[in-house]
Amino acid sequence: MATNLEIDENLIKEALELGGHPTKDAVVEEALREYVQRRKQLKILELFGTIEYDDDYDYKQQRRSR
Repeated sequence: MATNLEIDENLIKEALELGGHPTKDAVVEEALREYVQRRKQLKILELFGTIEYDDDYDYKQQRRSR
């Protein structure tokens, strides 16, 4: 999908150097992948403390019964 974006040229140059990417397209694609990954991680973090656990559950017992 072709998309025209106006992105700060200095920012693109710095990202090209830091990331070692061959093209501007590769830089933008990698940045979007990292953005999506980070947002997914944040959603997982939101789950902490929301899941109820059985206090009597013994995971070690489950391993021994195999």
